[in-house]
Amino acid sequence: MNADEIEKLAVGVRSRERRALGKAITLVESSRADHQEAAQGLLERLLPSSGGAARVGVSGVPGAGKSTFIEALGLHLIAAGRRVAVLAVDPSSAVSGGSILGDKTRMPRLAAEDAAFIRPSPTAGALGGVARHTREALVVCEAAGFDVVLVETVGVGQSEHLVASMVDSFLLLALAGAGDELQGIKRGILELVDVIAINKADGPGRERAERTAVEYRSALRLLRGEGAPWVPRVTTVSSLESRGVDGVWALLEEHRHFLQTSGLLAERRGAQRKAWLSGLVRETLEAELWANPDVQREAPEVLARVQAGAITPTAGARRLLEAFRKR
Repeated sequence: MNADEIEKLAVGVRSRERRALGKAITLVESSRADHQEAAQGLLERLLPSSGGAARVGVSGVPGAGKSTFIEALGLHLIAAGRRVAVLAVDPSSAVSGGSILGDKTRMPRLAAEDAAFIRPSPTAGALGGVARHTREALVVCEAAGFDVVLVETVGVGQSEHLVASMVDSFLLLALAGAGDELQGIKRGILELVDVIAINKADGPGRERAERTAVEYRSALRLLRGEGAPWVPRVTTVSSLESRGVDGVWALLEEHRHFLQTSGLLAERRGAQRKAWLSGLVRETLEAELWANPDVQREAPEVLARVQAGAITPTAGARRLLEAFRKR
């Protein structure tokens, strides 16, 4: 793409043209070198128009009902006059590399709304339950005028850490009686979670969900301490009945207000940009290393010797890095 085409695409995104929005995200997700160069030019043009949305990460174990909850929340926000973008990440197959990308079918009512945009993306081998270019897609959605961006993660081990590095508020969707109580008191998760919602609080499960919420609150007060600037809020919700969804959003807004008034929102956004930079540097250096002709000559022998146990991985890495530094 030339400069005029990139500028035209940027204008289309800022004008809220859905076709331009989809094309822009496809561009930033592409792994082709020429597309990545054009994507950086596009992001530079869009960056001044971004940053104003409420960024919310939604994670939880498989089966917690994340898609159903996000649809209910999205519809609630649209009814309140908001524009909602959903970046839903689907796990890619480790064998074929394929991904179902079925989030639109799991959120049919939300997908039909003009004020909503749902973009499923494959993890494509990226760790942490988020796609490799989720941050860039988030910037594009903000520039297109969406004032709430929800990032739905795969819900795997590292997803909490990665999604927390790109959103303002992190919501954990939990289930009563599914072992989530034990997960909830792990200190690593408690350092990241801002709001916990016990889902499927309907029918016979409602009382159990309320009990689980009380257990979570007790554990959080104990482990975070009464003097903590923010103790994660806990509530119950029934996504199926759309009951309690407004309460979850009220808690997320309370957390965002806390970040804004304390000055932590700007601090958090700055730390996220720094982490984004560090990640890009690591990815770029690794790509350049494996593309280096000297490394490519050394790699087959080094890899074979490491696999055979003839040398340690540390020694193999040093040999490859020495070959890389020759140029």
